[in-house]
Amino acid sequence: MWRATSDWFAVHYVQILIAIGAAVVIYLLLATLKELGKRHKGRRGATIGYTNVLGRTVAKTTHFFMVMVAARLVAGYADAPPVISRTVIFLFTIATVLQAAIWAREVILGLIERKTLAEDGQGETLANAMGLIRVLVTVGLFAIAAIVVLDNLGVNVTGLVAGLGIGGIAIGLAAQGIFSDLFAALSIIFDQPFRRGEAISYDNTTATVEKIGLKSTRLRALTGEKKVISNANLLQKEITSYQTLDHRRLKFAIGVIYQTPPDVAEQIPDILKAIVDDLGATFVRSGFVGFGGSSLDFELEFEVYLPGWDDIYLIRHKIGLAILRQFNERGIEFAYPTQTTFTAAPDGRMIMPYAEVQPVKSVDLDH
Repeated sequence: MWRATSDWFAVHYVQILIAIGAAVVIYLLLATLKELGKRHKGRRGATIGYTNVLGRTVAKTTHFFMVMVAARLVAGYADAPPVISRTVIFLFTIATVLQAAIWAREVILGLIERKTLAEDGQGETLANAMGLIRVLVTVGLFAIAAIVVLDNLGVNVTGLVAGLGIGGIAIGLAAQGIFSDLFAALSIIFDQPFRRGEAISYDNTTATVEKIGLKSTRLRALTGEKKVISNANLLQKEITSYQTLDHRRLKFAIGVIYQTPPDVAEQIPDILKAIVDDLGATFVRSGFVGFGGSSLDFELEFEVYLPGWDDIYLIRHKIGLAILRQFNERGIEFAYPTQTTFTAAPDGRMIMPYAEVQPVKSVDLDH
């Protein structure tokens, strides 16, 4: 082997020198690209874009990979002996597999950071999750890279793959709660069913999101208490978000007594509409909806185009008081549940619940 190599150097020394020069040029070009990547990788913790992710990925190019790329590109120019060609190809394969794992790691972590840091208030969540995410991504990618390298060395990796699969299942079962909440946190960050500061409701709870953590989400209820719920449990519920709600539709159910004259009842929708318009809300509809057990039932629907619940609450309060005031001024009585009991004599004749008024006879005292 050494004799063949020395003979190759003696015969092809000119081509070898040219190949070495070309390899140096290729290496310098790759090193220049790496430096450009370093200039565009951005600062850790700051909001990053796709250019920064690409810059971070390129900046992680190893010198070993650049050397092997240069050697692989010029190896065939000088008609190298088979042993040298096989060695270059083998080392190039190892360098490429490892470099691909490094690049994939940077792309995945960079995209996660870009997505999370672009949202206000998610930096702390990312900082809590990033350590574990980095370990999981690194172990997974380099395990795959190691299997590929061993396979290229001629090692039978079937048993190794099976062992890794069984080990992964065991670890997953042992830490399924942690992984479940971790992936739920990432799902909240990426899918964004809600954000920090939004008002949401689930089950019988209405609260404002204070913090989205690695394992749990912390909320502040409208009544003031702090609620903590695991991310996995929260995502299994039907969540209503009020953040993007530009208006709210409110309803009033109004009942008046059956003694209300029809012409007065006919005026009620117009009265309600005037009240809503005067107070700055948007009238939707109002009308008679049915005969209740103790009332003639009317319904009022209106919309309030205000973002804050406090403002909406105040408008509803004012409209309710205005309805009460208008009805009192017009003599319209609100109904409330009442019952009247009637009794009958044995012959079926109705007996009034109060005594009958007896006629008064006049008496002439002069006679």
